[in-house]
Amino acid sequence: MKYIKILLCLLLLTTACQKTPKFTFMVGGSANALLYWERVTKEFETKKGIKIELIRLPADTEQRRQRIVIPLQAKASDPDVFLMDVIWVGMIAGARWLEPLNHYINRDNFDINKFFKRVIEDVDTFKHKIIALPVYVDGGLLYYRKDLLTKYGYHEPPSTWETLVNMAKQIQKKERIQNKAFWGFVWQGAMYEGLICTFLEFCASGNGGISFDPLGKIKVNTMENQKALKFMVKLIHQEGISPPNTFTELKEEEVRLIFQQGNALFERNWPYAWKLHQEDPFLKGKVGITQLPHFEGGKTASTLGGWHIGISKFSDVKEMAWEFVKFVTSFEQQKRFVLKLSWNPGRLDVYQDSEIREKMSHLIILKNVFENAVARPLSPYYSQISQILQRHINAALALKEIPDEALKKAQAEIDQLFAYYGD
Repeated sequence: MKYIKILLCLLLLTTACQKTPKFTFMVGGSANALLYWERVTKEFETKKGIKIELIRLPADTEQRRQRIVIPLQAKASDPDVFLMDVIWVGMIAGARWLEPLNHYINRDNFDINKFFKRVIEDVDTFKHKIIALPVYVDGGLLYYRKDLLTKYGYHEPPSTWETLVNMAKQIQKKERIQNKAFWGFVWQGAMYEGLICTFLEFCASGNGGISFDPLGKIKVNTMENQKALKFMVKLIHQEGISPPNTFTELKEEEVRLIFQQGNALFERNWPYAWKLHQEDPFLKGKVGITQLPHFEGGKTASTLGGWHIGISKFSDVKEMAWEFVKFVTSFEQQKRFVLKLSWNPGRLDVYQDSEIREKMSHLIILKNVFENAVARPLSPYYSQISQILQRHINAALALKEIPDEALKKAQAEIDQLFAYYGD
């Protein structure tokens, strides 16, 4: 009996010392988004019996990036899973901080074809290995006032930039008789990442872009890109259909508010603005969305945005982490993201769901946009590349640099960057 009691005590002690399986998930965003992530993690815990430690990050994108990078640089085992802005994926993958997912995908017969092919290839694949999956995707859109187009005899939104300028000039002139604050076209031109997104769309819609040359170097100083930058300058300073503070103040929210206050005909923005416009009493029923215009001889282009989920290379619970990645990117969860947060799913099959098509009919347009979206360069040095471009493109918009010279200077600095890293 004495030995039995000892064994029972040891058994109880061992059981008490055993920990519930656990991993950490690092995510940030708005208060509403974080509340929903709490719901997602609790549902996963209930279904899988795996505990999740939710590490909450601030809404500010740059602060979120720093908070993720610090433990990765230290090769810490936490966080195990985290969300990445689309432009971080290349940098984090280039540092060898992401766990390749091919083994898990092949072993579990995980259907990668359910996702946007272009997104997987251009963003989530690094050196021929899949290193992340899209949780939700974004792309630039053209918002327009349906009521004003009808009022002035137009039956459809512009398909080319040239047509947009003509329509904007005519309607702006007439609307300003009663509203001096009215503008033809508002877009993101301040010196931040949004400027690169806008610039890329203008470039790509005229057969240009920010791309790699045959030697693996970034090429920005091209005739097509020079034309695009000159056009952006023209919108503000010659045509006068975009506000003078475009290059000093206009980011996503500033642009949205101008449009939502009834002071713009056309707006370039991300899909998030759709719900806010529809909920506004003044704009409800008056707003349309479509793909961004293109130059004559070009094709529509939208900069790819969104957030992607990945597993840390230093995680000590990779199998648990993979189960959570599968859970978050499942059809059921992606559909709920649409219905609860109006996020645009990374999965193609969600767009075909009858309930989604009935309640969120604008997603049909968005699917076409995302299928043709243009990714920013997947480079470990993208942050530095972007900062160089921001300075010179913004200087051109402010008339401090001639467009051709601005891109020439940017190209020279980018070439120096690649020479420094020897890549």
